[in-house]
Amino acid sequence: MLRLSINQLKNLKKQKRENRFLLFLDNLKIIKDAISGGLKPQLILVEKEEMNEWGDICPVYLADRKTIEQLSDSKTPQGVVCMTEYLPHVVEEPKTNFLVVDSLQDPGNVGTLIRTATACGFEFVYLVDSVSPTNDKLIRSTVGTIFQSKVISMSRADFIEKSKQWKLNLLKADMNGISVFDAGFEKSIKNGLIGLVVGNEGQGVSKEISALCKTTVRIPMKEGVESLNASISGAIIMYQIAKKDF
Repeated sequence: MLRLSINQLKNLKKQKRENRFLLFLDNLKIIKDAISGGLKPQLILVEKEEMNEWGDICPVYLADRKTIEQLSDSKTPQGVVCMTEYLPHVVEEPKTNFLVVDSLQDPGNVGTLIRTATACGFEFVYLVDSVSPTNDKLIRSTVGTIFQSKVISMSRADFIEKSKQWKLNLLKADMNGISVFDAGFEKSIKNGLIGLVVGNEGQGVSKEISALCKTTVRIPMKEGVESLNASISGAIIMYQIAKKDF
């Protein structure tokens, strides 16, 4: 098996710092999901020879624990690191129900929303002025489902232009709307594709995108609770939209 040289390690660390589209995946399941989703690994490092499950698809190097830790973003890496290039999805019109994440920067929340969207059949996710899909914490939070979805990063101006062009049916999550459990909500989602817009927990959905939303929906809760975590709110509403398909 190949062994990583000091110069190769220095080069990898430099690429990790400078190329935001390079992913250094350190979780076995996520690596397998990435490869299944079409990403081509450039190289893989393993701590033990018996961990090599990849045959001839790319160079596989034997590396010590310290090297693995230097290239991993996890506090407890699994003894493997896969370097692969993330290929951004082209901007395209949704063909299923879809999720719009408006100005949300927390990678854990966004990753969880992507994971739930995938589970609910919302195959398109538009990250509008939000955290990058290459963020390592976001990828870990999706538990590999990001490689099954079309995650598209856009500016707010570009999304607004496309939303008008495509005549999207947008639904905004906000406390000043109809209950997600009301019959009126059921009627509002009967026809066509639905796009759920989830906004920043502090500011909510932006005014510009709010103006495009045909319906506003809320999750009823006891007095004294202002709102739920963005990923929890999005999950409840997406399951209510998708439940007829299960």
